[in-house]
Amino acid sequence: MSDETTPESEPVVPEAAVELPVMDISAPPEVVEHRLGQFGVHGSPDVSGYGGLVTTVVLPGASERPYGGYFDEVADDLQAALGADFNDAIEKIVVDRGQLTIHVKREHLVSVCQALRDDPMLRFEMSLGCSGVHWPGDAGRELHVVYHLRSLTHNRFVTLETTCPDSDPHVPSATSVYPTNDWHEREAFDFFGVIFDGHPYLTRIQMPDDWPGHPQRKDYPLGGIPVEYKGAVTPPPDERRWYS
Repeated sequence: MSDETTPESEPVVPEAAVELPVMDISAPPEVVEHRLGQFGVHGSPDVSGYGGLVTTVVLPGASERPYGGYFDEVADDLQAALGADFNDAIEKIVVDRGQLTIHVKREHLVSVCQALRDDPMLRFEMSLGCSGVHWPGDAGRELHVVYHLRSLTHNRFVTLETTCPDSDPHVPSATSVYPTNDWHEREAFDFFGVIFDGHPYLTRIQMPDDWPGHPQRKDYPLGGIPVEYKGAVTPPPDERRWYS
């Protein structure tokens, strides 16, 4: 028996395990709101117990190349897939907290989704759903819609984000590319009032059909219903005591 040993090959580190940058922001953050109190409540007492809290709400600015990890490859491959439409379709690319977010103009959302799904170098064939966000202070871009995509082929993740104003809350539906977003877009419509043009059946999914307004918007009133309990009454949130 030979005493010689075969050297072990170096372990292969999967691409997903590559350490990504925590923060790589080159453009200054965008200030969208100065929130008063813990929840930014307006028109009623701050029931969080402390009304002196002031929070500056900021959104990260565009990142500068190199992004790190596989992010540069995704950006290059998307640019190659979109060709001359890349600059018109993409507003900015942000790397923040180890996550790649591509900000897309709403009129180009479907074509960008199509490229991300079908291009062999990208192959983001799975959408994990979408969600709505309401930033009242982001003038002209108050409503945000965020899509989370995954490439099973390349084991990669990317986030798409698009916006629309309160005055024109329309975004193209992505269900023609990712049918799984059917119920997710209905939920964003139900709770935030985003209208997804081209959706096959855009109706409320959790609130009753005749429910007034969209309850997850930040300008939606707290309301509340008095509840009796053993002779005591719990007032609605906007009538409880508060501390100055």
